[in-house]
Amino acid sequence: MLGRGVAPSAPRWRGGALDLRAALRSGGNLLFALFVAAVLAFTLLAAVHSPDDPLLHPSSHQLTDFLTSSTSNSTFLADDSVLRTGEDFNSSSSAAEAATGGADTVPEAIPFIKLSDVATEAETKSEGEKEQAVTVDTESATGDGEAAAGTTEENPIAEAVSCDTEAPVDCTGDRDLFNLLMRTAIEKFSDLHFYRFGRPVAVPGSPMECDLAWRFRPSADANGRATYYKDYRRFKLSRDVNTCSLVVDSIGEYHSGVGAKKSGRRKGKKGKKGKHDAPVTNTDFVPAKTQMRLDENAAANEGATAAAEPMLVVGEAVNDSLPVVASESDFSRGRYLIYMGGGERCKSMNHFIWGFLCALGEAQFLNRTLVMDLNVCLNARYTASGKDEEKDFRLYFDFEHLKQSASVIDQSQFWQDWNKWHKKDRLKNFYTEDIKVTPMKLRDVKDTLIMRKFGNVEPDNYWSRVCEGETEGVIKRPWHFLWKSRRLMEIVSAISSRMNWDFDSVHIVRGEKAQNKQLWPNLDRDTSPESLLMTLNDKVGADRYLYIATDEPDKSFFDPLKEKYKTQFLGDFKDLWDENSEWYAETKELSNGKLVDFDGYMRVAVDTEVFLRGKRHLETFNDLTRDCKDGVNTCPASS
Repeated sequence: MLGRGVAPSAPRWRGGALDLRAALRSGGNLLFALFVAAVLAFTLLAAVHSPDDPLLHPSSHQLTDFLTSSTSNSTFLADDSVLRTGEDFNSSSSAAEAATGGADTVPEAIPFIKLSDVATEAETKSEGEKEQAVTVDTESATGDGEAAAGTTEENPIAEAVSCDTEAPVDCTGDRDLFNLLMRTAIEKFSDLHFYRFGRPVAVPGSPMECDLAWRFRPSADANGRATYYKDYRRFKLSRDVNTCSLVVDSIGEYHSGVGAKKSGRRKGKKGKKGKHDAPVTNTDFVPAKTQMRLDENAAANEGATAAAEPMLVVGEAVNDSLPVVASESDFSRGRYLIYMGGGERCKSMNHFIWGFLCALGEAQFLNRTLVMDLNVCLNARYTASGKDEEKDFRLYFDFEHLKQSASVIDQSQFWQDWNKWHKKDRLKNFYTEDIKVTPMKLRDVKDTLIMRKFGNVEPDNYWSRVCEGETEGVIKRPWHFLWKSRRLMEIVSAISSRMNWDFDSVHIVRGEKAQNKQLWPNLDRDTSPESLLMTLNDKVGADRYLYIATDEPDKSFFDPLKEKYKTQFLGDFKDLWDENSEWYAETKELSNGKLVDFDGYMRVAVDTEVFLRGKRHLETFNDLTRDCKDGVNTCPASS
């Protein structure tokens, strides 16, 4: 017994548990194999099947036309002049984003109207209208139907001659007339891109005239700033004696179609600080194909429109009325920031802008309404009297855009409300005279009003000091809130239109610099008429409009250039701001009946803007002379 080995025991039966696990494992493998096979089959079908692309399908020609059209790039290179405002900087940043090819870049929302768009609109009459026209012609004819048809086909002129060539035109209801006016405008002003046409308007007492308005941009400005312009002109019509069809005899001058100008100011909801005005009922319309492209583009950009830059339209009615607070409760719930005193007053306009945008940036950072003084002290260098003068902020800047973009309130209105309600509602204010109290330290202040008081010691009393040091990386100056006055830009548009938006421009610096031979030894010679003719010879074509922006007081100095060019100066257009001008009437109303002088700052602003709209710009120290802008040995090393 002890010598026997123990035999290994046989495996015991456990009721089939082992076989069940094997079956489950086999079933799982089978299901996974079926899943892989299904994925492979779907992949093969997707690779082999090629359905029609709806964007490239022949029936989707509108989409193809839109996606392949060359719409204007609404960006703008930075204005290197001293008169830079928000539209310049804002457009510059857009240009940089477009250059980097960022995914967030939004294409232009409004494609311009082509001549083919209008022609297509004229050709898309319904068949019912055509049949109705034929029926009317047949009923008015004599004899049986066949004879009438034969007369119409064989002698179409006989009936046309019998029409009344003096019958008044239907400016508002005749779609064919509207198409005719649009086509004529597009063909005549070939250097412009049209974006919208208004409804034609009849001219009282002139049965053969219609007024038409449109929104446009110069075609050469495809890569320029995103500024649109409005013009309205008078069309004189007549009927062809042979066909009785309407033809356009002539188109009036810039802004001659006063009937198409929307009169009055756009009214907003009173008492909403910094809110957008109520939208105006849109009476404009565009050809059907262009409207289709508008709808498609809007759908493609849905969700991105909220971040889109506001549109500057020069020529629309301006609403720069002062914002007010609707009620006591609204005022008490508000939070405000005010700057008192400071060294910005009566300095250069650029000094004022730099400090004002700092205050606006802090108010935006603190989520407060900026209490601003609309009285601007214009430095004596810009005034005819040679003394500092008080002027209205709205004469120089687009206040309508500012109050729509930011929360602001006029200082005088604010103090009226404050004195009326602050004791009753127990409103508190936080007072500081120390510029070292940064906006970051003020963020937790709950008081209704934060008041910054600036002393009398320069430069520590400059508003801009608040945005220096550690604050510089936190407070961003909102340049895009501050645009040039649209009344001034309207003068720019009028001057450019009188030169048909087809001109070159040159900036010629002379004055005291030309007399200082030590710092600018060549300037006087290089800007003489003889030298200018030689320099411009291969840069500006003969008989072209040449706009000259210059500080030379004696404009006859440039008379030799008139032999080759159509020279124009700012003073040639003084009728645009004289006592009979629209600008004069509007600024007088804005100033409560006080006459407004077209001062030096306005002249420089308009002169600069017209210069920038030339198809070719020539600068003094870049193109005309070897001298340095700031004197001998001050040129950049790269130049």
